Amino acid sequence: MVKINLGGCSSFVKDAEYKEFLNKAFTAFDTLESGSGAGNDFIGWKNLPSETPECLLKECEAVRDSWNAKGIDLVVTIGIGGSYLGARCAIEALSHNFLPKQGAPKVVFAGNNLSEEYLAELIDYMNVKNVACIVISKSGTTTEPAVAFRIVKKYLEDKYGAKEAAERIVAVTDAKKGALKTLSTQEGYKTFVVPDNVGGRFSVLTPVGLIPIAVAGFDVRAMIQGAKDAEKALASKSEDNPAIQYAAMRNLLHKNYSKAVEILVTYNPKFTYLAEWWKQLYGESEGKDGKGIFPASVTNTADLHSMGQFIQEGSRVMFETVVNIENSNREVVIGQDPQNLDQLNYLAGKHVEHCNAMAQLGTKIAHIDGGVPQMQVSVECINEYNLGSLFYFFEFSCGISAYVLEINPFNQPGVEAYKKNMFALLNKPGYEEQSEAIRKRL
Repeated sequence: MVKINLGGCSSFVKDAEYKEFLNKAFTAFDTLESGSGAGNDFIGWKNLPSETPECLLKECEAVRDSWNAKGIDLVVTIGIGGSYLGARCAIEALSHNFLPKQGAPKVVFAGNNLSEEYLAELIDYMNVKNVACIVISKSGTTTEPAVAFRIVKKYLEDKYGAKEAAERIVAVTDAKKGALKTLSTQEGYKTFVVPDNVGGRFSVLTPVGLIPIAVAGFDVRAMIQGAKDAEKALASKSEDNPAIQYAAMRNLLHKNYSKAVEILVTYNPKFTYLAEWWKQLYGESEGKDGKGIFPASVTNTADLHSMGQFIQEGSRVMFETVVNIENSNREVVIGQDPQNLDQLNYLAGKHVEHCNAMAQLGTKIAHIDGGVPQMQVSVECINEYNLGSLFYFFEFSCGISAYVLEINPFNQPGVEAYKKNMFALLNKPGYEEQSEAIRKRL
């Protein structure tokens, strides 16, 4: 279960201030729990873990088993933003850094960029693999995934024939409408539903995340159980609720101490994509109406040799939230060297993870001394259960925090600005006026 430690902020804030923001977080908690706040038609994620039906988990496992029976060793998952970041986070965290998972396909991602070189190299990879595809899009018309799917769909049909290609494509889309739903019905694809009341960045525990994670060979039941236990634990309006504590402290640091940037810090490269998922969750939920805390991330100790100088002595506009992993899943001990030319014999007999922990502690002390407050969010180890817990913890905290900021956590009006300009520049039908106007500006 997720734990939080606010001790790294104690020398920066006053108890009375924290109490004030704790009360603000309590009010925001009530707003979220009662469903009375802005965007309340998109809070289906809140009770999602406890309401996930057994039949959905069985269907996820059935896709996995069906594709394993075909000997599929590459699954291209197509989506952008919340349609892929949660799944990629989980798969990156749970996978071996170097070796493939035995008995499971490699899951790769497309539709999150418009790089021609990337897609050409994906085709190169598909040429030497037995391929299937998961396409994730509510509408089916978002440009980046739609382009990727058109290319991958044609590839599958050319290679396997239309009928067999249809058995190798799973669509996660709207229940009733949209281009992808229409195409799926027409072609006979297996489909899963993106719930209407769950926005993309909150959708990792829906089929959006569960299908790719299950196909990659990981235990989605354990992940849902971790989220379910977090849902229960975070439902109490209490000073000990870590989601309330996190929301209160980050808003206090922002409002009273002008901390405009939050850096999510990890000390395990397996959590690099947890930070990418978290950045979308908080950036898209809070960055509007001229408000919000800018979400950034570093993966230490690597980034201590790149971003460390700025964090230590640059503009004092930031605070840190460290995701701490209490226990490593593997053990490597540093050996003795008779020559000791590298002068490391003082570490002989110690676990590498012990050195990592001391680097983490040393950095905490240095950064606090340098004027950077720090919170710590901890889980016991990296596994499906704890990932489910972390997903739910950050989602629930995000809802509370955004309501403390007095904004709608669940819309993203600014995302459409670039799309309209892009459509106009690409001469999409219906955008003729905008196209003419924007070309005059250029």
